[in-house]
Amino acid sequence: MFILSFIIAYLIGSVSFSYLMTKKIKKVDIRKYGSGNAGATNTLRVLGVGPAICVLLLDVLKGVVVILLARAMHLEPWAVAATGLIAIIGHNFPIFYGFKGGKGVATTIGVFATLSFLPTLIAAIIAIIIILITRFVSLGSLVLIILTPIISWLLGSFPLSYIYIDVLIVLLALWQHRANIKRLIRGEENKLGKKGA
Repeated sequence: MFILSFIIAYLIGSVSFSYLMTKKIKKVDIRKYGSGNAGATNTLRVLGVGPAICVLLLDVLKGVVVILLARAMHLEPWAVAATGLIAIIGHNFPIFYGFKGGKGVATTIGVFATLSFLPTLIAAIIAIIIILITRFVSLGSLVLIILTPIISWLLGSFPLSYIYIDVLIVLLALWQHRANIKRLIRGEENKLGKKGA
């Protein structure tokens, strides 16, 4: 049963709302503009606030839906969390768009919030404060993703299998943000509000 859940999660994750919205509004491929990333932050740079919020909410919803689906299928806790990981992989490497997608932050938020709401909320508040101070969305995103499993572990009220899968999600996020991390270290990272070309 978990294999079916994984397949559905990957296909749902592979739907790129950033790509679809940019195609509809500007008739262009968002991956060729701004940062080249098919996600909410690049949608903000290329299309503006309204479309970016829509993309953010829809990408978060993908993570929520796959976890709720896995729970409805009465899967084991590890399989429920793994279903979320598969959806994030689908977002990052979508089969419908040549396996070139986003970095999975919004979908990760949806997965984390559905698996462990309180840790995600605490991490999100810290991340938002960091973004407001530094204007680096990538930094805030990484802080949120890294802190969530740490807080979950400290609270001790979540299955260890959730935390193990969360660690894999963190490693995936670090890999997807490796260029951002290098730019942050060099002081060359784009700040929130910078328009795409």
